[in-house]
Amino acid sequence: MFENLLKLVTENAGDAIVNNPAIPDEKNDSAISTATEGIMGHLKGMLGNGGAENILDIFKGNNVQGHPAVAGISQQVAGSLMEKFGIDSKQASGIVGDLIPKVMGQLVNKTNDPNDKSFDLQDIIGNLSSGQGSLGGILGQVKGIFGN
Repeated sequence: MFENLLKLVTENAGDAIVNNPAIPDEKNDSAISTATEGIMGHLKGMLGNGGAENILDIFKGNNVQGHPAVAGISQQVAGSLMEKFGIDSKQASGIVGDLIPKVMGQLVNKTNDPNDKSFDLQDIIGNLSSGQGSLGGILGQVKGIFGN
């Protein structure tokens, strides 16, 4: 899953990271990885804190951009970018404001598209919950919500 998410972030990193003078060209790959790790880390943290319902809610596709979890992901990624690259909060907010809603929207669309096999919700939950004993219950919720 991480590789597919990294590819999705890379595809959307143009103006937000690659063409952004706040991130030096030689650090573009690192910034893209930081954003990808931030998305995964936040979702994994949500799941670890009992937020499976919130994660599943994101993938229902209703107002992804306005979802509180997407705001949380943006905050986490912005903080990581500020720390790793020494950019200010305004620059970091601009990057995540352009990047994270697009990536999350596309992630949800790809996950919900039966013709797109690049992301599968059960695989996503499985990856996020690796090492967390509640995988069976979470997958049961996923199947219930999506009728599988």
